[in-house]
Amino acid sequence: MTEAENVTTGGGVTTHRHGFLGERAELVSALLALTVYLTGLTLRLTGYGGPAPQALFIAAYAFGGFFTLREALLAVRGGRFQVDFLMLVAAAGAAAIGRWEEGAVLLVLFSLGHALEGYAMGRARRSIEALGALAPRTALVRRGAGAPVEVPVEELAVGDTVVVRPHTGVPADGFVAAGTSSVDQSPITGESVPADKAPVADRAAALADPGAAGPESRVYAGTVNGSGALDLVVTRLAGENTLARVVKLVQDAEERTSPTQRFTERFTRFFVPGVLVLVAVLLAVGALTGEPFADTFYRAMAVLVAASPCALAIATPAAVLSAVGRAARGGVLVKGGAPLEEFGRLRTIAFDKTGTLTEGRPRLTEVEPLDAAGREELLRTAVAAQRLSDHPLAQAVVRDGAGLLQGAAASGAAPSEAGSLRAVIGRGVVAELDGEAVHIGSLAYADTLAGPPVPARLRDRTEELARAGRTTMLVRRGDRWLGTLGLMDAPRPEAAAAVAALRGLGVQRTVMLSGDDQRVADAVGRAIGMDEVRGGLLPEDKVAEVTRLRRTARTAMIGDGVNDAPAMAGATVGVAMGAAGSAVALETADIALMSDDLRRLPFITGLSRRASRVIRQNLWLSLGIVAVLVPATALGLGIGPAVLVHEGSTLVVVANALRLLRYAD
Repeated sequence: MTEAENVTTGGGVTTHRHGFLGERAELVSALLALTVYLTGLTLRLTGYGGPAPQALFIAAYAFGGFFTLREALLAVRGGRFQVDFLMLVAAAGAAAIGRWEEGAVLLVLFSLGHALEGYAMGRARRSIEALGALAPRTALVRRGAGAPVEVPVEELAVGDTVVVRPHTGVPADGFVAAGTSSVDQSPITGESVPADKAPVADRAAALADPGAAGPESRVYAGTVNGSGALDLVVTRLAGENTLARVVKLVQDAEERTSPTQRFTERFTRFFVPGVLVLVAVLLAVGALTGEPFADTFYRAMAVLVAASPCALAIATPAAVLSAVGRAARGGVLVKGGAPLEEFGRLRTIAFDKTGTLTEGRPRLTEVEPLDAAGREELLRTAVAAQRLSDHPLAQAVVRDGAGLLQGAAASGAAPSEAGSLRAVIGRGVVAELDGEAVHIGSLAYADTLAGPPVPARLRDRTEELARAGRTTMLVRRGDRWLGTLGLMDAPRPEAAAAVAALRGLGVQRTVMLSGDDQRVADAVGRAIGMDEVRGGLLPEDKVAEVTRLRRTARTAMIGDGVNDAPAMAGATVGVAMGAAGSAVALETADIALMSDDLRRLPFITGLSRRASRVIRQNLWLSLGIVAVLVPATALGLGIGPAVLVHEGSTLVVVANALRLLRYAD
């Protein structure tokens, strides 16, 4: 066995470096203990009389007790008595009276549960590494009249001008001083479409008060620039930018102690010393009364066997393993017992919008021609002009518009080719089609154009779509207004049914958290049937909302992006969408929907609720057996009956837990 180095982390949790086997060392040791124990038991049951069974039981002691002994010694050195310690004393007592197989099974079962819980402890640390990898390590800084120079981001100072080239990561928080572009802010804000950026009107004023710069000029470290080059003025140092705060929020949230862990610590703080004191009292009473030492020691060991936490130790792990195995077969990854138990008690669930409740990409949802007969011309004109743009909204018009034209059996005339596309950042585009100017853009852009104004009926419809949360595009060809297009990030087809099913399972409150505009978020929330909708949120705002919700009830956070990681880590349980989820979200989350299917949420909710009931049943049963057996053995009940009841309760606990494997989807 390779010696491991003990490391104490910020939450007071002890982890280990286990040599060449890494985090699997404890699990491998537990499996070896199980293998040699079962081999020894088989030999004994078949009547083999040689020394091999005894040697195998001793080997099970070594493999099963190695890590448990080290944990117990560390706890004792820290002034704490845990179940690990009592487990070892009980196993030693069983060996002392010749019951090696009894001590071996205690250590084997306990080490298996302990190893499986500790196997994923390193996942939280890797989430921090994934967060840090989002931002560039270097930046191009323009200082003086010379060419930009590349420097580490740690050397950036407030007021430096950074050149952000097209399709590269933004290295720092700041505002745009020159250039126009669209920036993908989804890693930070979760917005479903890139945000158009333009320079601030007054650079000196923005530098003096960065908060005064409008959202159309602010950019964040870790976001991705689009097709235009930007000059960015740094407003925050590398250790203070938005991405760094996201990292810090994740770290702070992951260091909190779970309710289950706090309960276990409180329980073992009294349970283990109490049993040891009782054993010492029994030994002392026997000595004072003149009882033969062999009889006194036998009674004391019977109490230790009765009080050994075999059923108690396996009660939760058996239920957790069964539920986790069933969840895995259903396409859900659950990272341990704590999130499984907590998820079974939830009454409030908060959802991210983009990529979680919605598909994460805009769709053309409304085509509103000014003249009913002009639908085909509206689509053909918009598709031809937007085909020249790489903006996600333009690509949605081309993709969905071409599909509508094909589905409507449009005329077979060859589509016209547009040219001379020019973007009006933040408002729209202008192109040339068959010698005519084509303008596509917002209502604000349409009102700036010379020529005939937007017809009242078309204006009213456009404003109605905007109030319903659509992104609108008015289309004009030459001097003729053709109509308006409405786009939105459409809800997932299964979202509304999943939310309704959750209510049927006892979830009392559903809340949607989004970085999108409040009107857009409201439209999606209404379509899905959410109880509450919060829009325009940055990562720290989502954390604040989750904290607010947790004050009144246990709360889960369902998300998929980097911006969701702090909120997921701060929730009672964090759930990541699998296929669409970022690496950070998956590492930070306690539960992952591997099939990226919201219909898995009702499944895991029902399974977790059933598992919570089974865990409570097992705990009450195991504690009840101990409560009966300890005084019974102290008053003279022999080891044989104590072992029979004790092991019988263990079998009942395991059988009860195995029912979870048959949980119906």
